[in-house]
Amino acid sequence: MDTINIHEAKTHLSRLIEKAAKGEAFIIAKAGKPMVKVVPLDEADVADRRRIGFMKDMIVVPEDFDTMMAEEIAGMFNDSGLRSR
Repeated sequence: MDTINIHEAKTHLSRLIEKAAKGEAFIIAKAGKPMVKVVPLDEADVADRRRIGFMKDMIVVPEDFDTMMAEEIAGMFNDSGLRSR
């Protein structure tokens, strides 16, 4: 979350309000001390964001995921015609 000094907030108030309305909260500080946090008034209007775990129970990872196709992959490296010196 961005922290904006009060002078910059005054100068760019319109732009900062637009960002906050889109869900990008920020803090206004005076002399480096945080004073207020600006957040959207109605967070329900903020566009849905992608979150970790948003596809929970929709994707299944195979048990052998870490080893599947290991032989084929190893073959790609070992059969490349490169020789160690």
